[in-house]
Amino acid sequence: MRIRMKSRLWKKPYGQHLLATALVLCFLILSASQNANALPAFARKYGLRCSACHESWPMLNYFGQKFKDNGYQLMNDRDAPIWQNPGYWPVTFRITPIWHRVSTGKVAEDTYAGGVITGTTQARVSTSGFDLSGLDFHTGGTVEKNISFYVLPSSDSTASFHFETVMARLDNLGGSPWLNIKLGKFELDNLLSEKRILTLTGNGGIYQTYHFIPVGDGNVFGQIGDNQLGLEYMGHSANDRTRVSAALLSSNDGNVNLITGSNSYTGFFTASQAFDAGKLGVERLGFYAMVGDAATYYRTTGGVPIPGSGIGNKGFSREGFVGQFYFGPHFDLQVVTQHGSDNAWFGQGYGVAIAPDGNGGATCTAAPCPPNNVPGTTLPAGAQAPTWNGATFEAHYVYSPQLIFIGRYELERMSQQANGPGSLTPSASNLGNITTYTMGFRYNPFMTSRAGFAWHNEYNWLHYDGMAPDGSNLNTSELLMGFDFDF
Repeated sequence: MRIRMKSRLWKKPYGQHLLATALVLCFLILSASQNANALPAFARKYGLRCSACHESWPMLNYFGQKFKDNGYQLMNDRDAPIWQNPGYWPVTFRITPIWHRVSTGKVAEDTYAGGVITGTTQARVSTSGFDLSGLDFHTGGTVEKNISFYVLPSSDSTASFHFETVMARLDNLGGSPWLNIKLGKFELDNLLSEKRILTLTGNGGIYQTYHFIPVGDGNVFGQIGDNQLGLEYMGHSANDRTRVSAALLSSNDGNVNLITGSNSYTGFFTASQAFDAGKLGVERLGFYAMVGDAATYYRTTGGVPIPGSGIGNKGFSREGFVGQFYFGPHFDLQVVTQHGSDNAWFGQGYGVAIAPDGNGGATCTAAPCPPNNVPGTTLPAGAQAPTWNGATFEAHYVYSPQLIFIGRYELERMSQQANGPGSLTPSASNLGNITTYTMGFRYNPFMTSRAGFAWHNEYNWLHYDGMAPDGSNLNTSELLMGFDFDF
């Protein structure tokens, strides 16, 4: 599981004081509310207000999803860039300075006597201070009517850049919204978008359901929250009530230069239907499925895997249902469920003998490397395919386009461990289970066609079964406050 272990337990008196202060500030700010406008990059082109496309920036509403599905077009004469002011440049920078307090419980810590290590104990490690997020450099729109693009160079907090998104899309081929083709590196067609997530903490800033990997599992290729490299077909009705998509992806988790399997592919399929529920709003139900295979055997030189040589493909799958439920103009609940399964070889740690480093290389440069399914390798006794079930429930209360309250509950539960009853070391049935809560609010005092600004406050708590050094349960937490702005 891709989990960011940088949280700390929130001490109750301290937390109550901060919460009280935050609520007081919130009510003071509400009294000074102003009108909010759209995101800068597209607002400068179309002059739309924030509330036209967003429930709360950056989360899309129904109209915003339709605008995105049409290839960032309103389907009018202003779509083609030839009609734009020559000074128009579709670019947005986004970065977030923050203060956060993180805590991780039961960290293995050395004990000393006379300056010599005498053993280990478990201790809670905490820290607090000021920090930075990474920098996103968004540019997107149309190069001609019905030919759209999106490019996102993104860095971590140390300014180490990579391409998060690079894609071109042919829209409305033959004049039909049912025929749109996308090629490049892009977000999968997830109705609950992780790239437009409203939360920022280490564990709360991703959807655990999208990234869950059983303990000891070597399959990193099935993370539907990561942008992937491939080709996507997408079609929708004129009113966007009905949507379907199908993508063919390289099984490399979005990494470049084909450093993993030489001939391994993954398919990602979605379909959804929206319907009008009157005063409640437009509700949507759908499903998704990711089915693919990836390498477990890498040919070697001197025991070191050869990049791009992966063969011995084994299968995996992720499937589930999604729902977007609106209960009037202010409250909504979004739900994602998942059933996941990996081949038994992945469950035993095979699949990552070449470990992507994000730059087209491999972190394994000298033996011994991670498990490699070389000829003659056999599975240990009791090995079986790990399976699990997960769910994400995310609720929003939109007081206004400027203020939104967020609450999320996620649970990931193993249904079959990779090391079964016949194993020499069978795993506990709950090993690796996750329960996590995230709550917070975002306030946008303004958002013009030139810049946007949000005051962000968030708390996340995560419980991880059996993952402390002594095999007991592990809790982490993070409290965060920041200024999230783009321009």
